[in-house]
Amino acid sequence: MVSHQQISTADGSSSLYIRDLDETYHSRHGALQESHHVFIQNGLLRCIPEMNMVRVFEMGFGTGLNALLTWRAATEEGIKVEYYTVEKYPISPDVAKKLNYGSILNDEAHFEMLHQAAWGQASWLDSSFNFTKECVDLDSVELGSLFDVVYYDAFGPRVQPNMWSIEKLKRATSVLKPGGIFVTYCAQGQFRRNLRSLGLEVEVLPGPPGKREMTLATKKS
Repeated sequence: MVSHQQISTADGSSSLYIRDLDETYHSRHGALQESHHVFIQNGLLRCIPEMNMVRVFEMGFGTGLNALLTWRAATEEGIKVEYYTVEKYPISPDVAKKLNYGSILNDEAHFEMLHQAAWGQASWLDSSFNFTKECVDLDSVELGSLFDVVYYDAFGPRVQPNMWSIEKLKRATSVLKPGGIFVTYCAQGQFRRNLRSLGLEVEVLPGPPGKREMTLATKKS
């Protein structure tokens, strides 16, 4: 069983540290800032001008922070989101209860709903947010239709090099619609070369606080 240690990051939001891997779920410079910058500002919000329904696939449900921020953004922007996420090793409900995202955002009810939602079952958590989470790995998931944006939030290449291989990235980007975008905090050179070899257009964007760069890739139409 994986042992999680709760930590506080620089913006006051919490994260989890796995001692055996020497890895955190979010940036120590600010979990909330990182998720918003990478996945909302440079992911979801780039899709909104084009449509009022956005389909999101997240690789790595983790703490649920990306899903919570997406739900909030959908409500604020007046759009609908269909959100599908996979997580092979979910954190326990007791661990989730200790994370402070709900209290910081004054949204504890929605954060709790995300973690209490049944695995493997799609449900409208409210009129703007259809949510499905699956306890499977990336290779096992069966997706019925394509997505507008992929949030790629696996642990980094140092810890999970296989998740950044061409084979895994081919699987993750295959679920994108033509013109769809793939976003991640990772800025590794070999990873970007892998994306380009798969035919994606790769952009280097400014990273969140404490990180110089992040990556956005677009699937060619």
